[in-house]
Amino acid sequence: MKLVTFTHGGSTRAGLLVDGRIADLGPEGYSSVVSFLEAGDEAIARAKAVLAGQGETISVADVKIEAPLPVPPKFICIGLNYRDHAIESGMAIPETPTVFTKYSNAVIGSGDNIEIPSVSKEVDYEAEFAFVIGKRGRNIPKDKWEEYVFGYTIVHDVSARDYQLATSQWTIGKTFDTFGPMGPAIVSKDEITDPHNLRISLELNGKTLQDSNTSQLIFRIPDLVEYLSTVMTLVPGDIISTGTPPGVGFARKPPVYLKPGDDVVVKVEGLGELRNPCVAGV
Repeated sequence: MKLVTFTHGGSTRAGLLVDGRIADLGPEGYSSVVSFLEAGDEAIARAKAVLAGQGETISVADVKIEAPLPVPPKFICIGLNYRDHAIESGMAIPETPTVFTKYSNAVIGSGDNIEIPSVSKEVDYEAEFAFVIGKRGRNIPKDKWEEYVFGYTIVHDVSARDYQLATSQWTIGKTFDTFGPMGPAIVSKDEITDPHNLRISLELNGKTLQDSNTSQLIFRIPDLVEYLSTVMTLVPGDIISTGTPPGVGFARKPPVYLKPGDDVVVKVEGLGELRNPCVAGV
C-alpha cells in the first residue's frame, strides 16, 4: 500500500494512493499518517478492507498531496553512508553511523518550493532513501528490524554547506525551512522485495547528477535500527533517512549549488519521484 497525507475540502488527513486516486482513511478513524501507524495491525487490516471494497475515492487531481509525515516524531538522518560519497567528501569511512537531525520546519512535500536562503551561498542537493518506523521499540536486535519498519519513502536532504561545515555539528546547515522534502508516499515494505537493491538518482534541471544503488550503503537498515534503538525509543512515524550517494554539488569541480529557478527530482526505484522547484527565500 501507498500511504499519503492529503488535503481536500479544507481538511488534511491520511489516505491510500491507488492508481491516481485517493482512498480516504479519515472515515476509518485515521486523521493522520502517524495515527494510522500507531494503530498497527488493526489499521493495516482496515486499510486492506478499504482497498478491497473499492469504495468512493478522490482523484489526485482534486487534492494536494502533502509530505507523508508533516510533523514526524523524529526526523533522523545518517551522514556519509555511501562509501563513495565519504571518499568524495574527503572524510574517513565511518566505523559507526554519523547521526544528525532535521526538524519539522524543514518538511515539505513533493511539488512544494525549496526556499534558497539569502544567508547561504552553498545550498547543496542530496538524494536519499528513507525508512519509516511502524512499531514502538527499544534495543531492537538487527534480525528483528522488519517487525519495526512499516515502509519506505524518498527524502531530499537539502544542505547549506557553509553553515553545515562551519562547525563539527551538522544540524544547523540541514534544517533551514523547506530543507526536508519527502514523499510523495510511504510505500509499505511488502511492496519492495529488497530495500538494499534499489536505484537512487537525482536530476537537476533534467541532468542526472547522482545515480547509484542502495546496495552501496555502509550501514543498512538492520544496522541502523539496532544502533539507534540502543540510544532512543523508536516510535511509529519516526523517519530515518539513510544518506546520499556520490555526485553532490560541493564535491564537483567547479561546485554546483542550488539556485532560484532550479528544478530538482529525486527518484528511488519502486517509490516514485520527489520533485521540488527552487525559489528565493528570505
